[in-house]
Amino acid sequence: MVRTKKKILIVGTAYPFRGGLAAYNERLAEELQLTDDVEIFTFTVQYPGFLFPGKSQYSTDPPPKHLRITRLINSVNPLNWLMVGRRIRKMKPDIIISKYWLPVMGPSLGSILRLGKRGNTKVIAVLDNVVPHEKRPGDVAFTRYFLKPVDAFIAMSQSVLDDLRVFEPHKKASLIPHPIYDNYGTAISKEEARTRLKLQPGKRYILFFGFIRQYKGLDLLLKAMTDERMKKLDVHAIVAGEYYEDAAPYEQLLQELQLGDRVLMHTDFIPTDAVKNYFCAADLVVQPYKSATQSGISQIAYHFEKPMVVTRVGGLLEMVPDGVVGFQCEPDPASIAEAIEKYFMDNREADMTAALQQEKLKYSWSRLAKEIHTLAEQ
Repeated sequence: MVRTKKKILIVGTAYPFRGGLAAYNERLAEELQLTDDVEIFTFTVQYPGFLFPGKSQYSTDPPPKHLRITRLINSVNPLNWLMVGRRIRKMKPDIIISKYWLPVMGPSLGSILRLGKRGNTKVIAVLDNVVPHEKRPGDVAFTRYFLKPVDAFIAMSQSVLDDLRVFEPHKKASLIPHPIYDNYGTAISKEEARTRLKLQPGKRYILFFGFIRQYKGLDLLLKAMTDERMKKLDVHAIVAGEYYEDAAPYEQLLQELQLGDRVLMHTDFIPTDAVKNYFCAADLVVQPYKSATQSGISQIAYHFEKPMVVTRVGGLLEMVPDGVVGFQCEPDPASIAEAIEKYFMDNREADMTAALQQEKLKYSWSRLAKEIHTLAEQ
């Protein structure tokens, strides 16, 4: 039996906005449009400037090919939400998909979903977080408001699914881990990547990648770098990602710890076509998070087949089996240093790379697309 082609609308971040949310929605659209008619409604205003912690919200990459993206949503203008909702109702989509990552987006997205539903339209939310890492007044009310019009949910980690059940104990929900980010190009050799980044030959390099926020534990990694075991192994750290909070505490810590040239700070936004340089140059990806639900960084590491050290928090435990594709540790500098030392001293690169090649097969976009259809049909 041939399945009828569906009209699917994705409501959320996409080009010209940048970052993991846009990459996720665009890659999901590419997968869904293999069998369906897909369009994305993205923002004219995603965050007001004073709420955005980075340097720019906008991508410098060319627009993604073969995707229909319309800039339409103003996240802070209720009259706009009414207009967008009415437009969606007239479209009569079979499925509306919206990611949820911050309660502050609850009023706009929740209103648009309420207004856009019509007849047999099914609304499915992909949940990055239900309870945010950094709590603010209104979080619970905004989250409840967003969740109410949603028919079914996809959680990307068990901890997110558990949080959802506090708010919505009965609606359909599936656990589908974050698929592999395979939109950063093919891998290049370690030697070529290090040449591009002008790194020293013969050194051991670990990578901290992504936006720098307090909960991601960069301070823990910097302190771990002062451990005598790291000095003895001549481990160097590459920090590649933009500050999403005040840089001063980190700069002060670097000065106090006197890490010299053993920590390389690349704190501009990393363009899509440069991501491969950092992952391919590294021996090991380190995620020293203090809290987490899941992480797109793990999925980039899977794509480039780079072993990981992750802390035992949230969904990272599910993503990185201990001793298989990486090591788990406590969110503590000594524990982080111990895991890094174990990786290098036990020469685990070859067997963990082979394990990554097998483990990453379970994180497919086709699995996510199939589950979206299954939930909508139920």
